[in-house]
Amino acid sequence: MAYVHAEIASQPDCWREAARLAPTVAERLPRPGERVAVVGCGTSWFMAMAYAGLREAAGHGETDAFQASEFPTGRHYDRLIAITRSGTTTEVLDLLTALRGRIPTTVLVGDPDSAAVATADATVALPFADERSVVQTRFATTALALLRAHLGEDLSRLAADAEVAVRAPLPIDPAGIEQVTFLGRGWTVGLAQEAALKCREAATFWAEAYPAMDYRHGPISVAAPGRLVWALGEIPDGLPEDVAATGAAFVHSRTHGWRTVLTSWSAGRNPVDPMADLILAQRFAVALATTRGLDPDAPRHLTRSVVLA
Repeated sequence: MAYVHAEIASQPDCWREAARLAPTVAERLPRPGERVAVVGCGTSWFMAMAYAGLREAAGHGETDAFQASEFPTGRHYDRLIAITRSGTTTEVLDLLTALRGRIPTTVLVGDPDSAAVATADATVALPFADERSVVQTRFATTALALLRAHLGEDLSRLAADAEVAVRAPLPIDPAGIEQVTFLGRGWTVGLAQEAALKCREAATFWAEAYPAMDYRHGPISVAAPGRLVWALGEIPDGLPEDVAATGAAFVHSRTHGWRTVLTSWSAGRNPVDPMADLILAQRFAVALATTRGLDPDAPRHLTRSVVLA
């Protein structure tokens, strides 16, 4: 069995552990009212995007997300949060070094002995969520789970949704799909970007991601029979009908059947948490890889960490 299978399946337990950890590291994380920047690379950047949207929506303060190499060093922030599984990514280390003594920095990291720990002002280590796989799954979502818990969210229902997501049938057979577009709104735009990245990384598959409101401003032109539109979180009125008119398949937690397994749901009043939907998208990406005869633990042209000479 591929490492990534077991790592995906472990996410409910990892998220519960993150919820237990969050109160013990609160002093290392942003306080309400602080102006915060969150950075990462690849998957970690997309988790930064999701957290930034959640923090602002919760009223905790202005929060911006950046790819680490594109951080605007001329801006003032009260705190910078860096998400990095390996703690060795060149762009993150360079930024932490450049900001030393200027902005308080906290790193969320999988390896507590990595270079990032020595470079940042504070560390939140998540070794229980570190991974053997090149393709990130549980570390990134666990970092986001911890940050959500720090915002005051109760993660018990999220973990329950995740327990279903790791074993539920996939909402669509990947063998019949030639292209997929993931959509999100608000904080789930980051999740949509991450879902598309998983398909590209694990299966070298044509996958895109957009804000759901922007989808009809051009990207819908590639929708067609044999292609898939997968929405995470809230969707605009009329979107399912517009996608159906193209002949493309449409997947959303309020329409695909696995939600009926959750007895706590009733008449759509308790929609699945989008992070649990992301687990389904991770599993879809791994299934795509298997269908295409690829090893999801050995993605093409990728290494576990990008360390530049």
